[in-house]
Amino acid sequence: MTKKFKDYYDCDYALELSQRIVVVYPQFQTDRFLSLLSPSLEQLEFNDRQVLLASSLKEVLSLNYQETIALFEKILGPELESSLGMFTEGYWLWPIGKYVELYGDTDFEISTSFSKELTKRFTGEFCMRPIILAFPEQSMQLLLKWSLDENKRVRRLASECIRIRLPWAKKLYTALDYFDIYSELLTNLKDDSDKTIQKSVANNLNDLYKDDPVRFETIISAWETEDTTKECIWIIKHASRTKRKRESSI
Repeated sequence: MTKKFKDYYDCDYALELSQRIVVVYPQFQTDRFLSLLSPSLEQLEFNDRQVLLASSLKEVLSLNYQETIALFEKILGPELESSLGMFTEGYWLWPIGKYVELYGDTDFEISTSFSKELTKRFTGEFCMRPIILAFPEQSMQLLLKWSLDENKRVRRLASECIRIRLPWAKKLYTALDYFDIYSELLTNLKDDSDKTIQKSVANNLNDLYKDDPVRFETIISAWETEDTTKECIWIIKHASRTKRKRESSI
């Protein structure tokens, strides 16, 4: 029987996470951490497990937010070299991202800086979304900058975290409120050679079409020129899948 993804986050996982923390923070109370989890962790669904893990970390760590993030930075480990691996090699970092998602939306600088480092080992789109809601203009300007970053995982994050309909997340309409920046951000990525970035941009635009077909066409028409790259052509085709489906049903 195939192991469900949620079941990777069990009590054995919690012990392994605590052991990573103890290496850099010997005061960590492993027994107390496990006692907060053991009655219910393995009975919960995926997201509830992440919330319980993150909230239990907060309860056990006698540190403020800035100090906690500084501790987490010490256990991140090496950056992933490829675009993939976030759910295989970096999966163990999910509760760390959930911690930032739950408690980091009042500290823009620390939370965004950590999210940038986190995405190099795992992914940062979920923990960035509350920050985007709390600091929309600052976030959009930062994401625009990240869309030009030398690290491909950071460039992907610039697109992925601003998706209107990101799976496993609440809808986020900041892209529509700051459409000029959003359009420029995606345009910076439209010719990217990395396939995960191409998929993110295409999914972003497919989300956009569902809520605002006119703005979708504004971006696509600007990209469709005689010099359009093969990467951009692929993005446009993949981004137009909902449009094609709707047109074929008429």
